[in-house]
Amino acid sequence: MFVQCAKFVERHHESAVRKLSIFGAEKTEDTVPLAKMNLALHGLSGDIRQANSYYEDPHSAVGAFDYVMANPPFNVDKVKKDQLAGDRRFPFGIPKADNANYLWIQEFYAALGTKGRAGFVMANSAGDAGHSEKEIRRQLIESGAVDVMAAISSNFFYTVTLPVTLWFIDKAKADTEREDKVLFLDARHLFRQIDRAHRDFLPEQIEFLANVVRLYRGEATVTVEGSAELLRENFADGIYTDVPGLCKLASRAEIEAQGWSLNPGRYTGTAIVDDDDEEFAIRLEELCEEFTLLSDQAEALREGVDVAIQRIIGR
Repeated sequence: MFVQCAKFVERHHESAVRKLSIFGAEKTEDTVPLAKMNLALHGLSGDIRQANSYYEDPHSAVGAFDYVMANPPFNVDKVKKDQLAGDRRFPFGIPKADNANYLWIQEFYAALGTKGRAGFVMANSAGDAGHSEKEIRRQLIESGAVDVMAAISSNFFYTVTLPVTLWFIDKAKADTEREDKVLFLDARHLFRQIDRAHRDFLPEQIEFLANVVRLYRGEATVTVEGSAELLRENFADGIYTDVPGLCKLASRAEIEAQGWSLNPGRYTGTAIVDDDDEEFAIRLEELCEEFTLLSDQAEALREGVDVAIQRIIGR
């Protein structure tokens, strides 16, 4: 992601070496020199330190960064949350559920300066998670910083076959007319099939999605070969408008009415497409992920009940 970020800067601005200062943390010590070597091979340098990001903050990150990019591990359990009390990286509270998704989300939010932007990958289940996670999500939405939510198809990652959601946070939008708006994108129908188990985006598909966001923000569009046609098909007047099955600009009131959900599918609706096995497979994978998460939570509750019963009966 760092390398792609550098290429983006060079395409749109100037030398990435002069524009970018890169900071990162890596849990596994042996991986740190590999990360540094990868950057060096692409003409970049970075302050990459060995640290466990749940408990350590090697860069004093709160409010320090203009941009955050991340692909964190999903649904990590057994984080020692008692060690996190009072940590400024978690301004909306510590989630009670035994997974770290909303720890990561808060870390990325807290690391941004007043005009900072973040983009990161997250499990679909985080967009609808309930209880303490729902309360954290409500506070995050009410901060005005949630900017764009994009649903991505399955098989975009070598290590995760499930479909995922891309979260984009923009702290600068809190003082604009977009403050109480969130753009929802359903990009699950946009991809290039590489082989049976792998997909990616074509350049024109990436630029098309970026242009939808630019139209929503009132910015000038940028086109590559093929992306202009996609824009004309969906936004003939060159002005943002909701497109069923693709995009929906939702108000905070609409999001509250949906139980503070950040699941794009709840807002964009279903595009008019022929039913096929692929759509069924994607939905089945989403349900499988949700079932796995609920099963893990049920197991943790069962263990807690067993302990309580044993204490009560004196064993």
